[in-house]
Amino acid sequence: MALYRQLKETTNGRDRFSIRRRVMKDLVEALQIFLKYGNSDRPTHCEHDTLTVFVDPSAVSEADIGELDELGFFADKQESCFMSYKYGSA
Repeated sequence: MALYRQLKETTNGRDRFSIRRRVMKDLVEALQIFLKYGNSDRPTHCEHDTLTVFVDPSAVSEADIGELDELGFFADKQESCFMSYKYGSA
């Protein structure tokens, strides 16, 4: 939500574009990491501002988990997936 507020409060159109572009770049980078661990027919789900990626955290290297954390995803080991509030449906 902080990113959404930042977009909303920014008055310069160029600043908004830069922030959106960075978010898209981060999402694509995260999806490329997830792709190393599988390519299912239905890899994602988005609901109530939460983007879920169905990749089992136990199969992902610690280095990639750290990178995914920096990109806004956290491992939910109980549900065997990764989740993010950064890319949700706000």
